[in-house]
This record gives sequence, C-alpha cells and structure tokens, in this order.
Amino acid sequence: MTAVETAESAFRQAARERILVFDGGYGTAIQKFGLDEADYRGDLPLEKDQKGNNDLLCLTRPDIIEGIHSAYFDAGADMVETNTFSSTRIAMADYGCEHLVREINIAAARLARSAAEKAQARDGRRRFVAGSIGPTNKTLSISPQVNDPGFREIDFDALKAEYREQCDALIAGGVDFLLIETCFDTLNAKAAGMAAREAEAASGREVPLMASFTITDMSGRNLSGHTITAFWYALRHLKPLTIGVNCAFGADLLRPYLTELARSADALILAYPNAGLPNDLGQYDELPARTAELIGEWVREGLVNAVGGCCGTTPDHIAAIARAVAGARPRTVPVLEPVTRLAGLEPFVMAA
Repeated sequence: MTAVETAESAFRQAARERILVFDGGYGTAIQKFGLDEADYRGDLPLEKDQKGNNDLLCLTRPDIIEGIHSAYFDAGADMVETNTFSSTRIAMADYGCEHLVREINIAAARLARSAAEKAQARDGRRRFVAGSIGPTNKTLSISPQVNDPGFREIDFDALKAEYREQCDALIAGGVDFLLIETCFDTLNAKAAGMAAREAEAASGREVPLMASFTITDMSGRNLSGHTITAFWYALRHLKPLTIGVNCAFGADLLRPYLTELARSADALILAYPNAGLPNDLGQYDELPARTAELIGEWVREGLVNAVGGCCGTTPDHIAAIARAVAGARPRTVPVLEPVTRLAGLEPFVMAA
C-alpha cells in the first residue's frame, strides 16, 4: 500500500467516525499582513507588478504561507489546501509568471506538507493536504463575445494541458488529494478531472480527486447552467472521494443546494461557505460564532462529512466550526439505485 492509498484509507476511516474540518480563506489571511509589491516580488526578476499575486508568495514569502497553514491546523483543521488557486499558466499570465507555474505548485505542496507533518507530530492525529486547482479565468462553455456566441478563448485540450501541468507539479510536491474547486463551468471541471486522472496515472501512485461546485445566482446553477445535481452526475464517472459546494454564499443560502446534493451523491460531501455575503466594501462581516451556528444546522440535518470556510473565513472561524461539529455524527453516504431508477424511468428494453 502506498502513502497516498494510506491517506485515502485514513481519510475515509476518519470520515466514518466524525465530521472532518477543512481550512478557511487564504486571500483573507494574506491581506492581514499588509504586504507591498516588494514582498510579493522578492528577488525574482519579473517585469510586471506582482502585488496581489498571492500564489507567488509560496516562493517569495514561504514563511507567511506555511504560517497560515499552521494556524488552520492549530484551529482544529484536519486538512489544508495548497495556496495554488491561480497557479496555472492561464492565470499566471496576468503577472508574467507562466514560467514559474511548476515551481510554485511544488513549493506550495511542500509548504502545506511541512505544516501537516509538524501538526501531526504534536498530537499524533493524521493531517491531510489537498492540492487546490482553481477554475481559471477562461470558460469552455460560454463565449466572452456577446456578438459571437460560438467563439471560445480556449479549447478543451488546451485547458486540459494547463491543468495537467499543475496536477503533475502538485503530485510531485506531495499532496494527498487533488481538489478541483469553485467550479463555475462544468466543462472546465471535466477538463481538470481528466487532467488529474492522467497525472495520477503518470505518477504511478493513487491521488484521490475532490470536486467542489460554486453557485452563481439564486437559481442554484453555476455559470454553465448546471444544477448541483447535474454537476454531480457530470463528474460521477471520475469517482471523486468528495463532492461538494464552496464560495458564492454563506452557509444559510447554501443550505437548500447542499440538501439536494446530500440526497443524490454517493460520495463524501465537503462544503465550505463564505463568511456570509460581502458588504459594500467587499469585506466579510459574519462573525465566527454565526458561521459555526449555521454550519451546525447542516450537521443536525446530516448533510455533510467535512466542513470548512472560504472567502472571509479565518482561523477563528475554523476554530468555531471545529467546536460546533465536535462529537457530531457525520452524514451517512447513501447507496443509490441506478440513475434510470432515480429519475423515475425504467431501463429501455427492445421488444423481440
């Protein structure tokens, strides 16, 4: 049995016993350091302004990134994600850092792994690292040109190649899982999922996949028009370890969609909401106790196996969530009937 197989087995075993705790926001945590452009740039000879390039800090301020991981573990997290939400060539092109993609992803994975090993050494509890794979700023499903609905900025194979480079580097850096998150376009998520599976095969070890949907409006659909149930069935063939929802709203507004997913998904559910909705200045005002209270409602209804936070959440939010779910019973993963039966349809049988 390989180390990653052991990680999956340990994760599943822990999820049978209790609700696992994920980490919180990284942008929020980084903003509190008040970094200037020189902090982001470090000694790297880069032409463009780097302020706001949070992923680059894995190379230029690794102390800050590992410190954030450690703060989340200290708050009670069982798993953290790498600081690589935008670490593809597509996203890094905005900063002229395409050539640093592999280096950033490997460094990010190693920083998260270091924090996980230190936390585990302190109390003996297994910790996990998920490689964060963001949606990029391109979409396969929608034209960016209103007068040309058939136009696309990128095609499936090109996007898959972008994701593949990131997946290969995250695996090389030592992540336990690959987390395709904040999926606003289901086709983008399928490209990432294929890239992840190809990278897994090339690595020679098992690297379980996680996927997380994001809602773009109160209709409960993502930008490509899929409901959370449709998203699940579109990715079900990839056999993800976890499926879930993150970002977009606070825990109160995510609740009905999470309820829908809990009925339809025969996988573990990981959900991590924002700290409410942003105020007029784009800041999040929801206090840790309120976020934990709302997630507690999810727990009482048996909707989740793992919980954490997204935009606006801090180590204090994660600590409050950890206290709220302590000792609570995790969601029971249903054994579902075939899709045709679930849809109220009988399989078609040709008459003799």
